[in-house]
Amino acid sequence: MSAGTVDRERVGRESGSGSYRTLLWAMAKKRALLMYRYPLNTFSGLAMTFLFFAMVFFGGQALSSRALTDSLGGIIVGYFLWSVALTSFSGLAWSVTRESQWGTLEQLYMSPFGYGRVMLAHITVRIVESFGWGAATLAFMLALTGESLHFPVETIVIITVLAIAPAIGLGFFFGGLALLYKRVENVFNVLQFVFLGLIASPSLDVFWVRLLPISQGSYLLAMSMQEGRRLWELPAGELALLVGTAVGYFAFGYGAFQWMSRRARRQGLMGQY
Repeated sequence: MSAGTVDRERVGRESGSGSYRTLLWAMAKKRALLMYRYPLNTFSGLAMTFLFFAMVFFGGQALSSRALTDSLGGIIVGYFLWSVALTSFSGLAWSVTRESQWGTLEQLYMSPFGYGRVMLAHITVRIVESFGWGAATLAFMLALTGESLHFPVETIVIITVLAIAPAIGLGFFFGGLALLYKRVENVFNVLQFVFLGLIASPSLDVFWVRLLPISQGSYLLAMSMQEGRRLWELPAGELALLVGTAVGYFAFGYGAFQWMSRRARRQGLMGQY
């Protein structure tokens, strides 16, 4: 066996699943270090999430206690999904801006995995993180309100991942815009309120609304957590629509990100901010 063949086999082994697990671990370690070294930023974000829900809850009680009680379960489920979706979206979209500011964006593009796969590893870590923050937010909401919900864990995890897939696709899309136009932070801030509207939109009972990002996931997650339905007990047509919107929006966002990143490289924008 020639030395060239041995080298190619070694490179192939290094770029396999074991090496990609190393990339995932490195991304997780990086994120943990950032949260540890900037604890005020880490916990202030969670505190603001708690405070915002407390304002909604006590404000609703003051205005109309009965109306709030009738819709409290849906509000809790929607707020949980909003916190998870927002963490996933912002973690991806803001990452591109921060890496560009730090001057490390070009280094990530030099990775043997390619920047797209690096970002997929990054968003995998952020999804796990978003579930952690979402669980903490959900526990706070239930303790504050005294409400009870059903928790078929496997169903909640699967539906939530599919529900936030469009938000991740949008994160890729706006991350690509950040590569080209650099300063798009104001759009990020506006989208957090757009997500609230999308999560609440299934209550309109209009079919085409469920084709919007996150909307169908919000509808099925509320059905599961409020009625205790497991995945196989949900309508097959509704699940198919959820999978279709998840795959469609994610594929669009990731494809747009790849196209915009190639355009940014051709225009020499990677090393500029």
